[in-house]
Amino acid sequence: MDTLISNVTVVTMNPRMDVLFGAFIGITDGKITSITTSAPAEQPGTIVDGTGMVAIPGLINCHTHLATSVLRSYCDDLASREALEAQLQKEDKMDSRSAKAAALLSIAECLRFGITSVSDLYYYPNATAEAVAESGIKANLALSAYRFIDACEDFDFETDEQCQELVKVVEKWHGYDQGRIKIDAGIHAEYTSNFKLWEGLAGYACEKGLGIQLHLAQTREEADSCLDRTGMGPGELLNCHGLFNAPTTAAGCTYLEEFERKLLGKKKVSAVATPLACAKAGQSATPITDCVKAGMNVALGTGGAIECGNLDMFEVMRYAAMDARKADRKADALPSSAALMMATVTGAQAQGRAAQCGMLQEGMDADIVLVDFTAPHLMPCHNVLNGLVWSAKGGDVAMTMVRGKILYQNGRFPTIDLQSVVEELTNYAIPRLFEDK
Repeated sequence: MDTLISNVTVVTMNPRMDVLFGAFIGITDGKITSITTSAPAEQPGTIVDGTGMVAIPGLINCHTHLATSVLRSYCDDLASREALEAQLQKEDKMDSRSAKAAALLSIAECLRFGITSVSDLYYYPNATAEAVAESGIKANLALSAYRFIDACEDFDFETDEQCQELVKVVEKWHGYDQGRIKIDAGIHAEYTSNFKLWEGLAGYACEKGLGIQLHLAQTREEADSCLDRTGMGPGELLNCHGLFNAPTTAAGCTYLEEFERKLLGKKKVSAVATPLACAKAGQSATPITDCVKAGMNVALGTGGAIECGNLDMFEVMRYAAMDARKADRKADALPSSAALMMATVTGAQAQGRAAQCGMLQEGMDADIVLVDFTAPHLMPCHNVLNGLVWSAKGGDVAMTMVRGKILYQNGRFPTIDLQSVVEELTNYAIPRLFEDK
């Protein structure tokens, strides 16, 4: 046995939602080999004292834009259109080097807050993959492709620059480190692309066994515009062009019609709710209970740091529960167990990782987070699940482990030189984006 986490409360997130008190988690070769309520006879190489801690499966952030941390707090109080224009102006100056530094900063933030796997939909996928590879976190990375409607006749998958960039990234990174990095195909959204792109990416994804990431029906304007232009909503339209033939993760799904949600449910599309980012932007969020009733898998995401200020999935869980309860006008509309499930179990399903993570049980990867429940705001604890969702914060995470390797513990990042990352941001990335030349 390589590592033993001792005397810890274990929130398994298994089908029975077992919570074990005073338990012991044995880890060998990156896998959970035992979860018992008595100390195992085998002597471990390392013991992690779990006294006062709650062990949970690593949280899974199913929608983010890692490199946007360099733009954090830049346009928070601007109207939506002004904020987008300001963001695009700075993104035009970004390059791979600045994107990697910003991605590493976001990954450190994720690990600090107990996130062990992310789904990233952005640009510079090769630079982001390098950051992921170095850090030890898991990731599904997608290039956010866009091709405007009036450019549709000029599109060819075999010669398109973004599509060929995706091909190269897939060849280099897909399946890296026994699947720790997965590459997905991606489109920014229906309204920034065209049917040839959708069909080309869907065909390529199906051929290579990739997933697809996109933004879908996030605003009323988006849905109404699609209906006016095509006679169909964005969910129905994309389905007609075969986009959902590959496993798809769709951020938003806020303004889908009921029949579209049912259609996507049959296609096993995962809806990703980003309630904190939506609230910050003054927008409605994913109708979680409606999506679940329609048969869709629902997971959670933060969006990028520019959208929600930070990447704290504890805040996202709490806000998702509050948003659902407010929408349904019922205090029990979305219980703590459901919020936790969306951040773990169904997040793993959305990423195609359900066989490896999302729960704490024997045979699964040791993606484990320890939350310190000795803090004043977590005492007393009458119900552990309620405490995690309604009282805990990302700052309460004491340890984050991926495949049995500690990537964050008590302020230290063993795989990330945070000082060097900050220096790279300060001396290169920030001046590149913000200094006039």
